Amino acid sequence: MSRTDPLETALERAFGRVVGAQTPPRLMAAMHHAVFPGGARIRPRVALAVAAAHGPVPPRAESLAVAIEFVHCASLVHDDLPCFDNAPVRRGRMSVHAKFGESLAVLAGDGLIVGAFEVLGHAIVEQPRLAGAIGVLAAAVGANGGLVAGQGWEDEPSTDVQRYHHAKTAALFEAAVCMGAIAAKVDPAQWRPVGTALGEAYQIADDLGDLISTPTELGKPVGQDLIHDRPNAALELGPERAFARLEATLARAVDAVPPCPGQDEFREWLGSACARLFPRRPVVHHLPVREEAPLRA
Repeated sequence: MSRTDPLETALERAFGRVVGAQTPPRLMAAMHHAVFPGGARIRPRVALAVAAAHGPVPPRAESLAVAIEFVHCASLVHDDLPCFDNAPVRRGRMSVHAKFGESLAVLAGDGLIVGAFEVLGHAIVEQPRLAGAIGVLAAAVGANGGLVAGQGWEDEPSTDVQRYHHAKTAALFEAAVCMGAIAAKVDPAQWRPVGTALGEAYQIADDLGDLISTPTELGKPVGQDLIHDRPNAALELGPERAFARLEATLARAVDAVPPCPGQDEFREWLGSACARLFPRRPVVHHLPVREEAPLRA
């Protein structure tokens, strides 16, 4: 008998609060399709693990985790749109716009972003000490270095890969660790380097996957960065150097874990999560590398 995942239960419960009788049925279905079933849920699990590293997970911490995942799922819906990646598949099944149409996909992503802040608002009413999470999440989503900026950099004639990666991916990982710290009533700044490194590693792994994996392995189209001429660390560095950077960045994340009662347990959890999520270095041959000057290692 399988045990119910508390995070999935929290997501279902929160989803039921942000949609209801006044939600158009197809919009509700599109939003549900975007969130369930999910992927690894790594961002909310990181937030909860940070909170747990300081003692028993406090009340309403799961609301912060849910808000992070709603925003992440919204970003995937928008990323797949025809005006961006035009991806027909996500998580091994039809993307939201492919199943429900472009207009509902835009609205589903918008609804999830607003829903994330609605979830936070309810949590803060019950636990006012969580108020700082609003600013943290808003910055991670916004146009000044957050998800919106990351998507926007794809429309610039050129950009620095590391700045693009930080906005597109690392900003939300930073929000995850900081919100976990806020839930635990500790200084979020001490955890931010862990989120930065995790986000950088996740994006490098995604770039490698786009270059060397198959659609079946990733559950989405591959080769998109080369097709759309987007920044990609594996294309800029070459696969071998990209794998080396991935390994070094993951080590940096582990080393950055601050002193706390559950420091060793968090590092062990993080190592286990990384082993499941991040690829090991294979022997690769004859893969494309951009001819431009490579990134500085």
